[in-house]
Amino acid sequence: MTLSNEDKKHLRRLGHNLNPVVTVAGNGLSESVLAEIDRALNDHELIKVKLAVGGKEAKQQVIAEITEKLHAEAVQSIGHIVLLLRRSEKPNAHLSNLLR
Repeated sequence: MTLSNEDKKHLRRLGHNLNPVVTVAGNGLSESVLAEIDRALNDHELIKVKLAVGGKEAKQQVIAEITEKLHAEAVQSIGHIVLLLRRSEKPNAHLSNLLR
């Protein structure tokens, strides 16, 4: 799933007021953290994740691992926050950040 620049701009606008729902901390990307990110993506489709891991390279590695394992797409990464997208086949209008 490749996003155009217009799509990314629109998603960044939607994600601006979101708060991080999951934090990846010193223990790294454990199975429970991956499960929580997966659940949040299923419910909300567009989420922010806070990365409290080492330097820039470590953050890029964690982002790559999340996107690969969960079939998500990184829309934007600024500082310690990454905006992730995974569209749902049957989105819940009450929970989805894309349908609000």
